[in-house]
Amino acid sequence: MSTSNYDPELLKKNLQELESLTVRMVKAISQKRESDPAMQGPSMDLYAKAAAAYYAEMMAKPERMIEQQVQFWRKSLENFSNAQQKLSDEEKPELAKPTDRRFKNPLWETNPYFSFIRDQYLLSSETIQETVDNLGDIDNHEKQRVQFFSRQMVDMFSPSNFFGTNPDALEKAMETNGQSLVDGLSNFVRDIEANSGELSVTLADPNAFEVGKNIATTPGAVVFRNRMFELIQYVPTTETVHKTPLVIFPPWINKFYILDLKEQNSFIKFAVSQGFTVFVVSWVNPDETYRDVGIETYVKEGVFAAVEAVLEITGTKKVNAIGYCIGGTLLTIALAHMAKHGDERIKSATFFTTLTDFEEAGELGVFIDEDFLAAIEREVDGRGYLDSFFMSRTFSFLRANDLVYGPAVRSYMMGEAPPAFDLLFWNGDSTNLPALMAKEYLRKLYAGNDLAHDRFEVDGEAVKMADIKTPLFAVASESDHIAPWRSSFTGLSRTSGEKQLVLAESGHIAGVVNPPSSGKYGYWLNNDGFENAEEWQKAGQHFKGSWWEHWAKWLGERSGKQVEARAPGNKKHPILCDAPGTYVAAKRKK
Repeated sequence: MSTSNYDPELLKKNLQELESLTVRMVKAISQKRESDPAMQGPSMDLYAKAAAAYYAEMMAKPERMIEQQVQFWRKSLENFSNAQQKLSDEEKPELAKPTDRRFKNPLWETNPYFSFIRDQYLLSSETIQETVDNLGDIDNHEKQRVQFFSRQMVDMFSPSNFFGTNPDALEKAMETNGQSLVDGLSNFVRDIEANSGELSVTLADPNAFEVGKNIATTPGAVVFRNRMFELIQYVPTTETVHKTPLVIFPPWINKFYILDLKEQNSFIKFAVSQGFTVFVVSWVNPDETYRDVGIETYVKEGVFAAVEAVLEITGTKKVNAIGYCIGGTLLTIALAHMAKHGDERIKSATFFTTLTDFEEAGELGVFIDEDFLAAIEREVDGRGYLDSFFMSRTFSFLRANDLVYGPAVRSYMMGEAPPAFDLLFWNGDSTNLPALMAKEYLRKLYAGNDLAHDRFEVDGEAVKMADIKTPLFAVASESDHIAPWRSSFTGLSRTSGEKQLVLAESGHIAGVVNPPSSGKYGYWLNNDGFENAEEWQKAGQHFKGSWWEHWAKWLGERSGKQVEARAPGNKKHPILCDAPGTYVAAKRKK
């Protein structure tokens, strides 16, 4: 570690600045709003069950526990011996290419202190995970929860997350005479003050993007508005368009412009370029006045209202529709209700990473238990909505090293400014959920799996996915931790119409936002029925590049003849304002 830049006066000044920032930090933390403590983690019952299962395992198979402990002691001793060897070894060891991004600094390999700490941490992590994985005498769901939350704790205690055991942070503090610590604490205080005393790491430079200026810029106009959404119609870029228009229902947990980030990765811009008349629903960011808005309201005042407006504007009798994530779940519910009543206004449906069968709901399922559900219900009953802060934090902890600890280290310990990254900017621009809707979503869909079991009701009538005969195109993502692809396909396979299932590489976002120009991720295609996930993927044909063009061809064949391109709006639905509208600009209430 270099000390050539050492400046005692500058160091003293920076240390004094740290003191004043600490005063601000304490004041900001003292303003922390009240929230149910049970929303911060699982109840003690889970830990008690895990401890009981471990004790039972120890009593039933003591030899396994003893062997594991002996192995841990042996490897710990070897680790200590290796550190001693490095202390006395004059030759520098050959550097291995790090596979873990947390330990990229060469000092993790060459310095005996850091090398020992890293290796002992990794050894302990492996032992803890192995112990949890081998737990018997515990319900499978409870075991998944123990595995998840134990991994959260293991990740949290990585030596890279602490200043005294992070060579990058120590080096930078020395090189900058403590300026990096001042900048880091300033970043920390900024985030605490911005979130009413709660900590939420700023992932992207908040000043790098402005919605409607350099993000969400595809030309269009708001042509309809009600209390639930604004309907945006985009300006055509082709002389003619397909007769059947396209309306997109994004998730309302986030804002719609995930599909319209920058020009080069905008799905909406791509769809317009393919000769479709494109509409998108921009959901309202609800406050306490939306307390009694449930999923049925999203169906009636959302899907049905949007479809009716699109038909009136275009003069057609049918539309094609896309549903993304929970927007796809909503579209499924709407389609099932429409099928029950002979309503065929939706000609085809495309689904992006959509869950309709929540039996195997992925890592989010660890939060669907009585301890969390009861806490969330108490929170929303008091506030009238589920603050976007909680959902955003939950999603971030599904990838804690990438979305929590890594950014925190760079921002708070290294004093770095967050990057100008459009996807992370969108990720931080989340929305609230109405109280009733949040409870229905968690209790009826996730916990009860009512939709898959034909129990979910609209207008007092249970809807059935089997009634849906609409042709569908479903995209799931191979490494999706929010909507696991097997569950996505299992649920949508319950519909009765023609199906085109596509498995994209990557995850919940990157598998969908994958323009042809990127050349990053491919996809699998298999036209056979979906019964066994592994066999379906193995028998499928793999294609390089984006699935977007394949989808455009599929939809084009179901979108009718070419007609003259349509400008946004008409006499009945005049332009209200330019895209991206006003609802998308609403900020989280603090």
